[in-house]
Amino acid sequence: MSATIQAAPPASRSAEIPDRTLLSGLALTSFSALLLELALTRLFSVVLFYHFAFLAISIALLGLGAGGVFAYLLKNRLELFPTRTLAARLCVTNSVLVLLVLEVVLHVPVALTVTGKNFLHLSVLYLAAAVPFFVTGLLFSVVFARETWRVSRLYGADLSGGALACLAVVPLLNWIGGPNTILAAAAMMAAAGMVWASSSVELKVAGGVVIAFVALIAANHSSRLIDVVYAKGMFRDPAWVEFARWNALSRVEVDRQSQAKAIVIDADASTYIMNCDVAHWHDTEWESDLMSAPPALANVLRPRGDFAIIGPGGGLDVLRAVANGSPSVTGIEINPIIADTIMRGRYADYSFHLYERPEVHIHVTDGRSYLRSTPQQFDVVQMTLVDTWASTAAGAFALSENNLYTVDAFREYFQHLKPDGMIAITRWEFRQPREALRVVAVAIEALHSLGVADPSRNFIVASQGPLTEDGIPVVVLAKKTAFTKKEESAVQAHFDEYEQLHALYLPSAPGKNPFADLIASNDPYRFAQHYAYNVAPVTDNAPFFFFTLKPGQILGPQGLRNGIDWKVNLGVLVLLLVLGISLVAVLAFLILPLALQGSRQSPIPLLYFVAVGLGYILVEIALIQRFVLFLGHPTYALTVVIFLLMLSSGAGSWFSRRWLSRSELAWTPLLLVVIALLGNVFFLPHVLAGWVGLRFGFRVMISGVLLAPLGFVMGMPFPTGLHALVSRSASGLTSGAALENNAVEWAWAMNAAASVLGSVMAMVIAIQFGLTATLACGVAAYLLALTLLPTLRSHHP
Repeated sequence: MSATIQAAPPASRSAEIPDRTLLSGLALTSFSALLLELALTRLFSVVLFYHFAFLAISIALLGLGAGGVFAYLLKNRLELFPTRTLAARLCVTNSVLVLLVLEVVLHVPVALTVTGKNFLHLSVLYLAAAVPFFVTGLLFSVVFARETWRVSRLYGADLSGGALACLAVVPLLNWIGGPNTILAAAAMMAAAGMVWASSSVELKVAGGVVIAFVALIAANHSSRLIDVVYAKGMFRDPAWVEFARWNALSRVEVDRQSQAKAIVIDADASTYIMNCDVAHWHDTEWESDLMSAPPALANVLRPRGDFAIIGPGGGLDVLRAVANGSPSVTGIEINPIIADTIMRGRYADYSFHLYERPEVHIHVTDGRSYLRSTPQQFDVVQMTLVDTWASTAAGAFALSENNLYTVDAFREYFQHLKPDGMIAITRWEFRQPREALRVVAVAIEALHSLGVADPSRNFIVASQGPLTEDGIPVVVLAKKTAFTKKEESAVQAHFDEYEQLHALYLPSAPGKNPFADLIASNDPYRFAQHYAYNVAPVTDNAPFFFFTLKPGQILGPQGLRNGIDWKVNLGVLVLLLVLGISLVAVLAFLILPLALQGSRQSPIPLLYFVAVGLGYILVEIALIQRFVLFLGHPTYALTVVIFLLMLSSGAGSWFSRRWLSRSELAWTPLLLVVIALLGNVFFLPHVLAGWVGLRFGFRVMISGVLLAPLGFVMGMPFPTGLHALVSRSASGLTSGAALENNAVEWAWAMNAAASVLGSVMAMVIAIQFGLTATLACGVAAYLLALTLLPTLRSHHP
């Protein structure tokens, strides 16, 4: 590319826009759009279900791409408006649309059933949610097309604005909550309209909208004018709610029920607040209820042991441990609203100050990071039904709890036990076992890795009654050493006292059921191959513990059960739905319009932008998933990873101007990306595993050191390719009208649509082959882009 093309702006009205206005307006628009996207995923996790948040991200990407196509189709009409006027009007209109989207999301009920009515409601909701992103994509496409001579700076401003949104979303969710964060996105979109404004009238209108949204946020913060109305298809009666608060991790409320108070997380998972005085525990209904539950077996066998409880919630396991005589109970609770605001604050008196007792030590962090950082050893490491179903944009299966149920995690639990200690994991189980059964499979593999060749006497499994189709709690006790006859006798005596408890597996009486078959096989992978469900052990490389369906079951009758794990099964269907939408979108927005244009130009040059879009999103989602464990929660992984990638990619885009005037060096950024990614494929898992026990601040700094160089080089290929494509069109190398006049719009649309497809592909690859394979596919996409780069500069008659 010649230096003249880069230095001289085209003769158009848009060339009059000062750099400061253009770049700040684009960055603020990008900030608003990504803030809206991230806030919607948090809101969708509450009003819908966690896997629908993933569909929202894909629809957002699709909206951005569709905006680019619309800009191409109506380019002649849009040319009637100067850039600043068009951008200002679009931003102000979009801010109002965001408010309408919020009302639709809060007032359209979508239940967890496959019916035509629910599909209609879901379609309305997602079509509405896509509109603001469509408008944003339209604006971006027009600006990029009219300002191609400043493309590297535009792309840098776009990514920098998005990066700042990632930085802002966590404090905003913590301070003002989910709905108000969406209103803040609307206010910032109107503020972007003020930046774009080219007349006093436009400035006053945009400023008035900003003031109106700020006033609405202030009013809603105190009186809850706008809050959750329907959640999971059910009307949320505010009369039940005593307390509600949002943070970046979840929406937590305390509901008043008939005889208790329950902490409800994201309007789904719940945990009761213990309203019992430990001093008057014996011979009460509390003792009867808690000791008749399967997790109580750990207290029977280690009544005065040191307990580490991951996810203590309202204190059920803590109360049981303290009441049975434990001198030290360590609770590891990731959500500060539960641990501090509720249990040690507003409801401390109600819970008889359970979390403030001298033998109880509460740590607000994630379980695995805490265990990695402490030298303490325990008699029992316990997890009871830890699953909040919380989601982020990382994907349908980005659950923080997934990383608690891997072979790597269980090995760490065993390593933090005293010589005769045990882990006590309680999961839901069904008539056809799969969840607790998978716990056993994971524990067997972990014990094998620790040198236990035959763990047949290292397990006790018990349930509260016979297994049912809807699911009941089942506890799995596992030790590094064999259970003794004395311990079995103590368990049997407890069964005799509480007849509702049933033994599913005892070393001396294994019984005839899948648990006994699995333990007897001593080979969980071979057992899983022939079992009805996928109960093979999961690792940190593919930590999808809750996904127990085999491929043939997803659309079959076994995949459409009404049990508790139906939520996960539905997530698989949503994943397939998004894949279908993505394929249709690529056909409808890319291939079909090119065909209808009758262009003689080969679409091969534009495939470069497909490859770059695929590569970026595959790498991004793989890294988010990989950093969930390292940073402790999907929300932290999402914000830190995307912030670092977008900020450094923006810097890389600016720096890429060094290559834009020398086309022979355009391959350099792609080669650097491939080299950096190959280093991540081979070394990143080991590096993160070694540092996961550090304090959170240090882990964030390490994330920056690892991700910033990668993001820097990943920010170069798109603007470099875009300049090459524009230069190709300007030089008369393109024979087809579609590319000659609309190269930028098409490149934008193809890149965005590829991101939609790639976001689904990333999850499919990760589930089937693991996160390392997903990252490797990102490498392959960038290698494909490297091979396609010459087509951007050569002539194809």
